[in-house]
Amino acid sequence: MGGESAVVAPGAVVDPAATLGAFCVIGARARVMAGARLGPGCVLAEDAVVEANASLGPYTVVEAAARVGTWARLGARTLVCPGTQIGAGAVIETGAVLGRRPLAAVTSTVRAAAERAPLTLGPDCVVGAGTVVYAGTTLGESVYLGDGALVREDCRVGAQTLIGSGCIVENNVNMGRAVKIQSGAYITAHMTIEDEVFIAPMVVTTNDNYMGRGEKRSARIRGATIRRRARVGGGAVLLPGIELGEESFIAAGAVLTKDAAAAKVLVGCPARVRRDVPEEELL
Repeated sequence: MGGESAVVAPGAVVDPAATLGAFCVIGARARVMAGARLGPGCVLAEDAVVEANASLGPYTVVEAAARVGTWARLGARTLVCPGTQIGAGAVIETGAVLGRRPLAAVTSTVRAAAERAPLTLGPDCVVGAGTVVYAGTTLGESVYLGDGALVREDCRVGAQTLIGSGCIVENNVNMGRAVKIQSGAYITAHMTIEDEVFIAPMVVTTNDNYMGRGEKRSARIRGATIRRRARVGGGAVLLPGIELGEESFIAAGAVLTKDAAAAKVLVGCPARVRRDVPEEELL
């Protein structure tokens, strides 16, 4: 068990086959299961659970009622906020923050909910260094988040989706399976992105035609809807509320001001139909 100067509160359960690094703190009713390894200075709050064979890097904090699944690996100085559920085999790199509670600015159209479901990560997720994922969000199996990504509250991210380094995904985005969003893309709030969509680097999406002016805008905020297997080229801009049809292809640098029909190639500013997507490219 080890754990020089480790502090284990009454009611906590630490399996004899677990390993505690120096100066760990284990809260009341917390559980550390067989084969789990906690690095020096780790803190488990009350009712937190570290399942069998999971490992926590030095100075990682697992807050109240959070759970780290079997064989999960958390890097140094990770913060797991209250109630967060981390699936089996997940890999969380150094300095990630999981389950952060949102704080709304006084001018924001979003208000922090009094109660919000905890963050849930499916099995085999990978979360990059310095990435922040908010409470209320669900990541499916084998989701990959690159270094420094930000995923806000109340999002749904389907299995095997990749969100690249430095991407921002705002609140209330519904994303299907096997989506690929490359580095530096901005995904605005209230978007729907269906299965197998491809979004290239530095794409910008928008949701407010009034750009912050007027009270009526709040009821009309809506991001784009991107249908199955659509592709959006690097640096493209999608205006609020538009729809990209299934298998549509948006060229790099295009500015989408109107809906894009299914299986069409759109080019330019404003974007216009250039031709059909070649038959051999359709999935």
